[in-house]
Amino acid sequence: MKAAARADWVGGLEEVKALVRSHRDKLLGDQGFLAELGVRLDAANVVDFGPAALSRAAAAHAREASHRKRLEAVSRANFAAQTRTHASVIDLIEAVDHPDLARRVEMVARLQFGLLTAILALEGEQGAPDGWRTLAAGQVEMLLGRRRVRLGPAPTAGGLFGDLAPIVGSAALVRISIGGRSGVMAFAAAEANAFASDMGAELITFLGRVVERTAERWPADLHDCG
Repeated sequence: MKAAARADWVGGLEEVKALVRSHRDKLLGDQGFLAELGVRLDAANVVDFGPAALSRAAAAHAREASHRKRLEAVSRANFAAQTRTHASVIDLIEAVDHPDLARRVEMVARLQFGLLTAILALEGEQGAPDGWRTLAAGQVEMLLGRRRVRLGPAPTAGGLFGDLAPIVGSAALVRISIGGRSGVMAFAAAEANAFASDMGAELITFLGRVVERTAERWPADLHDCG
């Protein structure tokens, strides 16, 4: 609420309070109006909250508690994701060559994020390093179109996951570029809702850039994959 609007609201509230105080006796004698407010007079002539008011208060408290729990859950999930991401980055940058990098990407997927698998793939007639998959020219475009990231069911990406393809429910694909060659990093999950198009893609995009920078430490190997 903006400051001016809040000031007007507070001022109006004070006027209402003053009006109620000046007509206290009439207010206490109007049982119908008190009922509309959800309050009542007990035997000691003390205003008490009635069931309706208590119900509204309880509902408001429940909404506040539920909202707070959701915020706490999101905060815990974000913190856990950041921790796993930091550990994953350390694992990836310690790779000693392209095959080791591919192995580490798969281990990160399974051990850090509980996924089925993850693969690295490159387009090009010269093939791909051991542990990577080779894609035909234009295949990255077929998988991703103009997007950098694709999240959700990806039946056309089944070939990336080999024998695991039949049990892949959803996937996360990110475009990578290494040594001037187009490629893709792909994560696979068994659950259909593990990845969805409305989810944030910051994590997989960041890991894709880490993979790009790490893989470019051995440029000569990209041109001699035989």
